[in-house]
Amino acid sequence: MGYKQAKRGIKYYTVANFDQELVVLRAIGNNEKAAIESVYKENYSLIQHLIISNNGSEEDARDIFQEAMMVLYEKAKSPDFELTCQIKTYLYSVSRRLWLKKLQQLRRMESQVENFDKVVAVEEDLEAHEKLNRQYLIMRTAMGKIGEPCKSLIEAFYVHRKNMHEIAGYFGYTNADNAKNQKYKCLVRLKKLFFAQYKNS
Repeated sequence: MGYKQAKRGIKYYTVANFDQELVVLRAIGNNEKAAIESVYKENYSLIQHLIISNNGSEEDARDIFQEAMMVLYEKAKSPDFELTCQIKTYLYSVSRRLWLKKLQQLRRMESQVENFDKVVAVEEDLEAHEKLNRQYLIMRTAMGKIGEPCKSLIEAFYVHRKNMHEIAGYFGYTNADNAKNQKYKCLVRLKKLFFAQYKNS
């Protein structure tokens, strides 16, 4: 499919014409710049609003949207993929799933650091929900201040689920025990940063 055909698809796909959605999808699968840029322009603000409204930043929104676009690109290249909804709906669904997964990973990490209370559903206890959000934001700030290699080491273990042997090899520690000792020191430092900010908030 040529560039002009993709461009015609971009012009009309926003009016929910499913055939034109497929034209744009094929253009994305062919890595056509015009199609990709058009999908960015039409959908980024929606995903940005989703992420920022759920404890994320503009940087988070850019990262999540980029990941969602990569998922769409890989699917578009697959001859077995069948688009059953609008591209906008698909990107929103993928972005929401990616962001929820990231939040869950970060919250698991928080619980390991300072044993937060169990998450209370917002419908049951709004005050507890707001407290958790405040703790989450403070933890993000503390992670931004802890520096390297602690930040990457903690993320490798709690976010990317790497074991101590893998971490030792990646960070150049002589063995898993040394990597584990360094992780402990980093967690102590992170805990101090967290509580220092928590008391001032």
